[in-house]
Amino acid sequence: MNRALILLRRRLVGSIFVLLIVVIGTFLLLEAAPGDAVDAYIVSTGGDAGMIELLRHRWGLDQSELTRLANYLWALLHLDLGQSVTFNRPIREVILERLPNTLLLMASSTALSFGLGSALGIYAGAKPGSARDRILSIGSLALYAVPGFWLGLVLIVVFAVDLRWLPIGGIESLASSKTGFARAADIAIHLVLPVSALGFIYLALYLRMMRAGMAEVWRLDFVLAARAKGLSRRRIVLAHVARNALLPLVTMLGLQSAQMLGGSVVIESVFSVPGLGRLAQEAVASRDTPLLLGIILVSAILVVIINLLVDIAYAFLDPRVGASEASG
Repeated sequence: MNRALILLRRRLVGSIFVLLIVVIGTFLLLEAAPGDAVDAYIVSTGGDAGMIELLRHRWGLDQSELTRLANYLWALLHLDLGQSVTFNRPIREVILERLPNTLLLMASSTALSFGLGSALGIYAGAKPGSARDRILSIGSLALYAVPGFWLGLVLIVVFAVDLRWLPIGGIESLASSKTGFARAADIAIHLVLPVSALGFIYLALYLRMMRAGMAEVWRLDFVLAARAKGLSRRRIVLAHVARNALLPLVTMLGLQSAQMLGGSVVIESVFSVPGLGRLAQEAVASRDTPLLLGIILVSAILVVIINLLVDIAYAFLDPRVGASEASG
């Protein structure tokens, strides 16, 4: 427990600097892009020079970049993400409305890809070179090469349009008065296709990593010693080979969290899921810089939290890591 607390404290200190770099870097990049929210507003609704000047003053766009950056950082210290130009509402409220849908999509996709990918990797790596090993290896390679948006469209055409087994998109039925278990079941049905499209890509990655990790562990001395003791193959696979091959997958779980969050932008657009990804697309289209900054900051915090949890889990799975971090 002490090792975990020391590791957590060190990671939290480093995470603060990471988030600061993300905020400043993103702010400067967005400021360097041509156009702003006023330009997008005038293009869509029209207006004269007086309105342009009024809007720039109201939204603080007539100030210098350094002044706006300082004001934004000061507001962040008070947990204030600012006001959305597009929705004319506090950004914190807008993000909190969409965040649960993205978290639900990511958690479900991660559970599918990590759980099923690891299980299939163990099944393939239990007998290296066998027919099932070759079939799963080739199938995972083909699945990993498929773009997520294309897989999503194929799933829609097959299961929603042709067979009509599942809804085309959305997070739940429109104008639905369902509550409790009925609403949870309705949301689960709507998530089947987007979770499959996002999770199957990473499932192939975890399968191949687990299978490759087991192939390495099979050649280690302690596995040969376990076989010499006469332990059953099932016990050797589950208690020795799979357990040690699982450690790299835990590390990859943290690294893939940022990519999965980025992939959710495409999946949410394909399946019309009202999450952070679709909100970011709307913010880019309307040049709503404060909203986009808030989305990127919240996304960075999510990635940092996931990696913190992965580091703690890794320290418990491999005590040598926690001991080296604590002593260092």
